[in-house]
Amino acid sequence: MSQQSPLPKRLKEARSKLKISQKELGIKAGIEEFSASSRMNQYEKGTHAPDFSTLKNIAEVLGVPTAYFYAEDDALAQYILRFDA
Repeated sequence: MSQQSPLPKRLKEARSKLKISQKELGIKAGIEEFSASSRMNQYEKGTHAPDFSTLKNIAEVLGVPTAYFYAEDDALAQYILRFDA
């Protein structure tokens, strides 16, 4: 039984909370402007996953710890956010 990564869901939640576009997030995280929107869209859909370095940059822009993206359930994700605050 394969388990879907929590990363796409957490990424979209964090970005939506900050109210920034996929393109804006990608550019602030250091992704080239011409591909920022499409790459972030692929990350949020789970088609592709960012490498750890890119994910750390994304986390920094969003103001969340990198571990938040890997939390398997919502309660743990919220705990990670509160712990980091």
